[in-house]
Amino acid sequence: MGQTVRMGTDSDSARAPRGPYRTGIRRRGEIIDSATRVFGRHGFARGTLREIAAEVGVSPAALMRHFATKEELLIAVLQASEEADSEQFFGGATGMEHFDHSSRLVAKNARNRGLVELLLTVATEASHPDHPARPFMRARYQSHVEGLAAHLRTARDRGEIRPLTDAEIEHEARGYIALMDGLELQWLLDPDFDLLSAWEYHYLQTRARWTGDAVTPRGDPEK
Repeated sequence: MGQTVRMGTDSDSARAPRGPYRTGIRRRGEIIDSATRVFGRHGFARGTLREIAAEVGVSPAALMRHFATKEELLIAVLQASEEADSEQFFGGATGMEHFDHSSRLVAKNARNRGLVELLLTVATEASHPDHPARPFMRARYQSHVEGLAAHLRTARDRGEIRPLTDAEIEHEARGYIALMDGLELQWLLDPDFDLLSAWEYHYLQTRARWTGDAVTPRGDPEK
């Protein structure tokens, strides 16, 4: 069936960004896209605002009208990446369906080494109380724990997994995050390490433990 298309109204037109404001939104998006590529290629420390500005076609001073500091731009890059991944790989999936899409995300990460390195580096550095990205990273991990726990509770309430307690579910959510981050860190240290195969193996073991079912190999996670 086709998608339902909502037609625009006069009020929609009145609310739509116009003129300089719309241009500013577009320019901000271009800067974030460029910073994503530059930080992905060189890392945060070696990726410069000058290179980002040149790629966008603006001066460094014009760039800093949108982002006052390099750290502020970094947080915008990480936030944009999170939102894009959530929409692209998970959409409205809930319960176990959400977890079953995880290998698609890991496959994407395996093609974007620079961004994975950036995220894990910042996560480690943000353990320092004075790091500018600390509030973002704390909120990111807390949001992930809460989101994953919510999906596990949905799966439990639907009968998709064993009747885990809420306390057990939170432990499982934190362990799931630790597993993904830990495997990706090992992959960064050893590029020959088969990240996707390792994730698929451990996820299937985890899934079987949650559901009580036997481990069943699945198809290509990138499809």
